[in-house]
Amino acid sequence: MITRRTFALGGLASGLGTLAACGSRKASGFPGYAFVANQDGGAIAAVDLQVFAVARHIRIDGSPTAVLAHPQLGRVYALTPDTGSVHEILTGNLTFSHKLRVAATALQMRLAPQGDALFVLCRKPRQLVRVALDPMRIDWTLPLADDPADFDVSPDETTVAISSGAGCSITLVDVLNRRASARIRTTGEIGLVRFQPSHGDAARAQSDSRQLIAANVSQRLLSIFDVPRARLMVNLPLAVRPDHLCFKADGGQVFVTGEGMDGVVVVYPYYTPQIGQTVLAGHNPGAMAVSTSPGYLFVANPKSADVSILDIETGKVLAVTPVGTEPSSITITPDDKYALILNQASGDMAVIRIANVTAARWKKGPLFMLIPVGSKPVSAAVVAI
Repeated sequence: MITRRTFALGGLASGLGTLAACGSRKASGFPGYAFVANQDGGAIAAVDLQVFAVARHIRIDGSPTAVLAHPQLGRVYALTPDTGSVHEILTGNLTFSHKLRVAATALQMRLAPQGDALFVLCRKPRQLVRVALDPMRIDWTLPLADDPADFDVSPDETTVAISSGAGCSITLVDVLNRRASARIRTTGEIGLVRFQPSHGDAARAQSDSRQLIAANVSQRLLSIFDVPRARLMVNLPLAVRPDHLCFKADGGQVFVTGEGMDGVVVVYPYYTPQIGQTVLAGHNPGAMAVSTSPGYLFVANPKSADVSILDIETGKVLAVTPVGTEPSSITITPDDKYALILNQASGDMAVIRIANVTAARWKKGPLFMLIPVGSKPVSAAVVAI
């Protein structure tokens, strides 16, 4: 019989050696796995977060760039843009299950808020694909007029917003009728587009679906649009190019980093959208993640190989922690106990124990341990078991 212990024994010895060097063996882990996409390794690494060791490398066809978890179905989905395919992995026994090709080349994927489908944005051909789950199959496709750059799905799942990058426009897709309902022309190149996250009831989801935040990278603006009217509400000038966006859990704050200065811009998007403050956060800040309790902002600094940890309420930097070479992705475990940082160049995952962020004994920050995970890890999803 295959058990979690069987998977973990192979990597446990090396994991405990790193654990002794970087942290305390008495720390309890998270009852689940982190599934890590190794872009250059052609595999998904399943890291057992109870023993902090790689349980298995799951080979897939192509170079995965993104991984999403569906806890209710016991599935993890990995996207390989170079093969235009979505790969299904079973979380119960850590095995590859199914592959579905949706295009010649793909770009990104998003899990539908209702959990019954994936949306995949494709480049060749230019199209949006809705993939139904359980079983996995193509539900419908929608051709696109321009080369896509980014997309997001509204919390009430009625609208998909797609930016065209150099096309200087945003396409709004009516999901129910499977058609493009509006095209918003913009004054600059739009990169990331995001609806405000919604964790409340249906009324809250509907309200949060009315407002779209778009990163105007060529003019260094954060543009906020009224979705039902398909029109611009306000442009907010930024001190940085909006390369990365991160939301506070309740959606009340948006954190922005990018080329321009070594800081994080704090934006308040609700009611009258406005810039709050700009906080210094290490050298060349990039990817971010937020813990809820306590309210910390973790900011990756790829060039200096560390992570800056800020107190969201005070805006103060609590710690700067060396983590590995070229940190590029941060994931917080669901229990808010650990921050998992993927280091692209060094091929490992740094684990920060959040409870130790403000502990006086941690002079160089709360790094718990480093786990080798594979070649160029770029994305992670955590699943409780």
